[in-house]
Amino acid sequence: MTQAVPFTDNFSDLSNSQGYQFDFRCERCGNGYRSAFQRDKLSTSQSVLRSVGSLFGGPLRDLGNAADQLMLNRGTNSPAKDSALSAAVEEIADRFTQCRGCGDWMCREICWNDEVGQCARCAPRLQDEIAGLQANARRNQANERLSTADLLSGVDVAAKPEASCPSCGARAGGGKFCTDCGGSLSPTTTCSGCSAELVAGAKFCADCGTRVR
Repeated sequence: MTQAVPFTDNFSDLSNSQGYQFDFRCERCGNGYRSAFQRDKLSTSQSVLRSVGSLFGGPLRDLGNAADQLMLNRGTNSPAKDSALSAAVEEIADRFTQCRGCGDWMCREICWNDEVGQCARCAPRLQDEIAGLQANARRNQANERLSTADLLSGVDVAAKPEASCPSCGARAGGGKFCTDCGGSLSPTTTCSGCSAELVAGAKFCADCGTRVR
């Protein structure tokens, strides 16, 4: 019977046909560490059996097929994988600790509050908490001051918006013609059906109903 392996919920299995490797991640910030790759000695022997079996066939081929089956078994839980995971846990263990408040695994570098003995989520660091409160207070004060500040001094809010020239797109300061290109600010076209003048943007003639193309 294999021994119990810790870190059961904060790692990803990256093992492949050549060996074992695992990703361990902090359950607060998501940062993590990858264990060193552990080459599986058995996989090397299996590769040799497959190669020999493919060359000579017969019983050796059967050995190669058996090796393939062993490789499939390696992909699931096995004593070999448990041993590799235990070694990876020992390699990574000093970078993580489990919070007694929430039970999650936290990285020591960023998400652990040594002063309290809990993670920074359950027991935020005092200086970090103060910095957050200060930022909120600055935002609230800025909103209060802006609500009473006169930001429209010298702006005629009743003035009509300036139209854009239909020819060049420049802002027109009024009048009948654009000061940038001289184009008409109220261009008209003639209806192809009745020769009546069409206002800019019209889709149909107001006199005869002909569609403007």
